[in-house]
Amino acid sequence: MRRFALGMMTSAALMAGLASQVQASSKDYSKSTKTDLVTKIMGNKSYQVYSSLKLEEVTKKVKAKTKEKKKYTVKKKVAVKKNSKKGKTKYKTVKQVKYKWVTKTAYKNVKKKEWKFGKKLTASADFRYAHVQSKSYKVKDGKRYYYIYVNGRPVGYVNEKAFALSKANVVSQVSLVNNPSDSVGFNAEDAINYVTDQHGSLVDNDSVEISYKSAKLNISDTGYVSSRKAGTAVLTFKYGKAKATSKLTVRGDAKEGISSADVTPVKTDLPEIKTWSASDGARLSSSSTTTSKDAVSSSHKYWATNMSGNAKGADIETIFYHPAVLSAPGSSNLEAKVSSAVQGIDFYDNDLVTSNLDLGQADNWEARGHMVYYNMRKVKKYNWQLIPSKMLSFNTWLSYIKNIKVSPYMKLGHGQSVGSTKKYVYVLANWNRSNNWSNSQELIRVKKSTMEIDKIWTFKVWNGSAKYPRIFLNADVIDDNTLLALFHNASKHRYEYWKISRNGDSFKAKEVGATGSDLISNSAEVQGFVWNSAYDVYYIAFNDYLFKIGAGLDGKTDAGKLLNYYKFDTGRREFEGLSSYGPELYLNLNHPTETLKVNHITK
Repeated sequence: MRRFALGMMTSAALMAGLASQVQASSKDYSKSTKTDLVTKIMGNKSYQVYSSLKLEEVTKKVKAKTKEKKKYTVKKKVAVKKNSKKGKTKYKTVKQVKYKWVTKTAYKNVKKKEWKFGKKLTASADFRYAHVQSKSYKVKDGKRYYYIYVNGRPVGYVNEKAFALSKANVVSQVSLVNNPSDSVGFNAEDAINYVTDQHGSLVDNDSVEISYKSAKLNISDTGYVSSRKAGTAVLTFKYGKAKATSKLTVRGDAKEGISSADVTPVKTDLPEIKTWSASDGARLSSSSTTTSKDAVSSSHKYWATNMSGNAKGADIETIFYHPAVLSAPGSSNLEAKVSSAVQGIDFYDNDLVTSNLDLGQADNWEARGHMVYYNMRKVKKYNWQLIPSKMLSFNTWLSYIKNIKVSPYMKLGHGQSVGSTKKYVYVLANWNRSNNWSNSQELIRVKKSTMEIDKIWTFKVWNGSAKYPRIFLNADVIDDNTLLALFHNASKHRYEYWKISRNGDSFKAKEVGATGSDLISNSAEVQGFVWNSAYDVYYIAFNDYLFKIGAGLDGKTDAGKLLNYYKFDTGRREFEGLSSYGPELYLNLNHPTETLKVNHITK
């Protein structure tokens, strides 16, 4: 269990760090120094990315200076004899040998080792919002150059200064509803976008030291902030030299979110409708398609029988196959792995966002994963499956990468309450096994420009008191201040539709419709919920069923009235998320992961 206000490094991380130090001290840098496969966070500075980095033997002409002793002669007059009579001295000239040192310059061929970069591929700035990983580096002139994988594809070497070194990025403001019945509180780790070590590697949240200053709020030693009474706190997140702070506020009004579920449900004449269990669904893996041989090369089209028995009452057809994975082979931990198992989708114009959780994670209490943004203007229906491989030319691959953004590892909850606006993505990160508890519900806002969390709120919705809470596992974002949420009141066999409005940091809830039916009689879980603004209807998805319900929000339809339903024959591939933009309706299937457009259903 993580300790609060005390950073702890796991034994595996500690041993990996020690091994890295030992390897880094070696004098032979011609070979890569191997590390654990880690996620790298790209920084704001851009550096060249090279296809290779090799220590090669080269022959060079080297100037060499040598000294040698050189003999030479000089002439010198030497006295021979003195004439006593005349008083004169006679001289003769003799040769004298002398020596001097002479410096000579010559060139010779010398073999030496030099670092050679391969082809210049691109600038690291092109990978600013990609999922970057590494498991080896080389040292050149005292600098580390890491071999990186980008969205699963092996790419090349880049200076480690391209990474965000010793950086902490957290949500600056967190606003919690005053909830006297919240038995859990807010997990401070949810405010972390990322924290890196001195080499730009992502640090596990459990290793981040979190401390706090607060006169009124209670914070457990496991990092949960109580929202049972009003107050403020400053949270400090620290790892090594990385440090950041977040201001947390528990709002003052304990009655915020208390409403009334007083709408009379509209009865339906549905026959008993059952669907298959998710455990009986498709078995085909959705996380291994990385080669051209495995890639799907044709569209799927499925027809549906509607409420009137028309066997061609609607159809769905593929518009986009998702990448098989967006992480490198061997990405065993959940922070590193970007799975193709999509739980929720949302369109805004040509922007598509998805919530990606590894298989089986959506049912966990603290379910976390990644969000992925796609610019659908640039999407090719089939080729994007090959992004993790090297089957695409580098330039084609790079053009795709520039139109994808991968979020940091973040809390997603069940992952099906996803919505977006022009600038933001919203996730209502609720646990789908909460059993309708009275704890607060967490709404996370993500900036599309960076795919990083910039604000977190919690709110509560109670029917009169904490005894009758409304926990929403499916919701749709209407605008930056409004949610429409779906609640299954199993005890009263009805579905309720709620409008949740935000004013500043406060939330109000109002029931705006109800349908007097369970829709599916064998307790199947809802797999998607959306409001279609063009026709003022809700769509509710189960494994292979789609129900069309009047919303009554603008007077075009009767609120809560069943208008139609559709049974699709998908080969037991369950729906995973719904989205609507304008008149269009979209849904997602896994095994393999694909987004499909719904035709004829809105007419």
